[in-house]
Amino acid sequence: MWGFQCRPSSPLPDELEMFMQSSGEHGVIIMSFGTLFKALELNLLEISASAFARLPQKVVWRHAGPKPSTVRNNTLLLDWIPQNDLLGHPKTKLFITHGGTNGIYEAIHHGVPMLAIPLMLDQFENTVRLKAKGIAEVLELADLNVHTLTESVKNVLDENQPYKENMRKISSLYHDTPIKPMDSAIFWLEFVMRHKGAAHLRTESYKMPWFAYYNVDIVAFLWTFNFSYLTTDFLMFS
Repeated sequence: MWGFQCRPSSPLPDELEMFMQSSGEHGVIIMSFGTLFKALELNLLEISASAFARLPQKVVWRHAGPKPSTVRNNTLLLDWIPQNDLLGHPKTKLFITHGGTNGIYEAIHHGVPMLAIPLMLDQFENTVRLKAKGIAEVLELADLNVHTLTESVKNVLDENQPYKENMRKISSLYHDTPIKPMDSAIFWLEFVMRHKGAAHLRTESYKMPWFAYYNVDIVAFLWTFNFSYLTTDFLMFS
């Protein structure tokens, strides 16, 4: 039921809509690293701002910290962004993300290719899967500099590259379901409530004693068998 938070995009505030429309044919890049990374280290800020200054696209960047000295007029810094609504905007061309699950599914929902820069935990595995599907390019933090960031953005946006088409196919598969993720989540929550915990869906492991659940009996048997075997060998050759 991943993606239950995804929804059709809503109209943007007037000022943000004007910024999006001002991008012309080049479109807009959305950059956000989720709630845990509202601000990056200073050197990473300067790298990102310098790379964006080289691009013809406009950039909406979720950033709650000091303004980089290299930021230019094509980049809009905001403490908070309506991420789902921005990803669903027709001017949005690329999503730069850390690889968090919510952002990934919102991008897939709206069919926006990604540039992933994983930072921690499951983000590394998530981005490997995105790359394998051909819907994102992955840039390691250790390799991040002005040149690599600029070239990675250009590569994903290149019409000759398959990222956009691959994302269109993945997004189509995601939407082709008999029931939407939120409706599915609501149904199963109500199902469990109606059937007072839905005990019939629980696995048999709930009925197993703790030593069987953790295979303590099997480990004890194997240990005893091996110990007896080694003891017999020792006595035979003594």
